Amino acid sequence: MYEYFCAVVIGIVEGLTEYIPVSSTGHMIIIGHMLGFTGEVADVFEIFIQLGAILSVLVVYREKFLYMLNTHHWFLTKGASPLNLAIAMFPACLLGLIGHGFIKERLFSPMTVIIGLVLGGLFMIVAEKKRTAFHVNNVDEIRSLNALKIGLFQCLSLWPGFSRSGSTIAGCLFLGISRKAAADFSFIMAVPLMFLACLYDLYKAANSLSMNDFGILAVGFITSFIVAYGSILWFLKFLNTSTLTGFAVYRFLVAIFALIYFM
Repeated sequence: MYEYFCAVVIGIVEGLTEYIPVSSTGHMIIIGHMLGFTGEVADVFEIFIQLGAILSVLVVYREKFLYMLNTHHWFLTKGASPLNLAIAMFPACLLGLIGHGFIKERLFSPMTVIIGLVLGGLFMIVAEKKRTAFHVNNVDEIRSLNALKIGLFQCLSLWPGFSRSGSTIAGCLFLGISRKAAADFSFIMAVPLMFLACLYDLYKAANSLSMNDFGILAVGFITSFIVAYGSILWFLKFLNTSTLTGFAVYRFLVAIFALIYFM
């Protein structure tokens, strides 16, 4: 029963943090170590429940994804078109594929997460201080060159604790893209990127699972989907009136707490 308790707790953590700029991976690593939920099965679980969070984005942005299924829209050079998403995904996919072993072996620890939380928070504060005037206010106005630049900023999130949404949204502030447009593009881009990453990790770790593990996976999946759906809707409303600075302060507090706990 304790494993099911862990599944619910980590599913909630994943759903709450996957799409807000606080690093879901970092939180799951820290919470997993606190709960003693570690090892091969825990690693696969943390990958699998991300699929629940992905499903929530498909529901929230269902009209955008249905739009993209039309082949006439595949090669548009603006908006969240399949071409622009592919351009934005390419840098992180390439770097992640090359450095996959190093990232998994060397960067998935509480201390590296603490470093990532602090650096990511500082990056968001600097982005808010130095941001240019917004000249792109809607996701449909994002063009291919900016999509590539967003993809380069996303590479920062390969360091656990940095945050995918944090690195891309903060990066967009330097490019003159509004927080809302940046969040929309970041969330839509996350679907194919996370899906491919999850499939790759699950393929490599499939031998670690047994039939008894699927109940835990199902609980975590459903929990992360429900919580992530609510989290996305809240965050999009939040960005209409607020900045990223509050999340940076939260990241510093989590880093301090984690440092004290693990020391």
